[in-house]
Order: sequence, then C-alpha cells, then structure tokens
Amino acid sequence: MTAIREYSSSTSTGPIGLYRRALKLPEHISLSIVQLAARIAVAHVFWQSAQTKLASWPVTVQLFANEYNLPFVDPTIAAPLATAAELTGSVLLFLGLFSRLGALMLLGVVAVIQIFVFPENWAEHLQWASLLSLVLARGAGAFSFDRLADRVFSRSA
Repeated sequence: MTAIREYSSSTSTGPIGLYRRALKLPEHISLSIVQLAARIAVAHVFWQSAQTKLASWPVTVQLFANEYNLPFVDPTIAAPLATAAELTGSVLLFLGLFSRLGALMLLGVVAVIQIFVFPENWAEHLQWASLLSLVLARGAGAFSFDRLADRVFSRSA
C-alpha cells in the first residue's frame, strides 16, 4: 500500500505529473468563451452565405430551382426562407440574443442542406451542428444579450 502511494506521489512531480497538470489546463477555460467562439464561428458562416445569396438574387433563385432541388418547396419560396433564416439566425447568434432560437433555426438549415442538397459534405455539416447544439443545449454564455436580459428581468421579478 505504501509503495503505491510513494509511486503516485513521485510521478506527480516528474514528467507524468507535468503531463497530467498540462492535460487539466483546458479545464480552466471558461465555457462562456467557448460558447462565444462557437456563436461567432457559425454566425460568420451563415452570414456570408446569406450575403452571397443577396448579392445575386436571380442566380440564387436559379440555384434553388435547378441545383438544390428541394422537394415539396417551390424555389421562389425556398430561396427567401433560407436567406431569411441565415440572416436572422446569424444575427441572433452573433449578438447572443434569443440565441437558442437562432441556433434552432440554423440547425434546421443545416439539416435541409445535409439531407437534400449536399449530403456528401456531412463532416462540415457535423461541425456546424455540433457548435449549434452547444448553444442550443447550454445557451449563449456570459458574453451575450441573453445573459444581460436574464439579469435585468431577474432583478425586476
């Protein structure tokens, strides 16, 4: 029993102990910073996508009609819906305002893209969905208007 204690205490100061302490360093990163990074990263992707759609609207409608081929939805309806979801969702995520709603909207966009448009790009879609799921499950974090609103409304209640 003492041999085990001596061994474990001696490794905590050696290279193994240094390695273990290094592995624990990321545990000190605030989850709010991770949430902020996730929100900004995904918001940027979908904001750029919406800007591209808006830059040439006739081409966008043509893409929805000929290349994307969404079933059950007319391209003249699908294009504005997708663009509005990307714009609204990215702004909500960036600001951290109604961020769970924004994440849910963009998860819907990702699901449609994955299932009907570009199923071969599943790895990229999984990255977006993972970041959006983090925001959906844990919220926007401390650096958000959601947190500010929560503080203001909890004081008045």
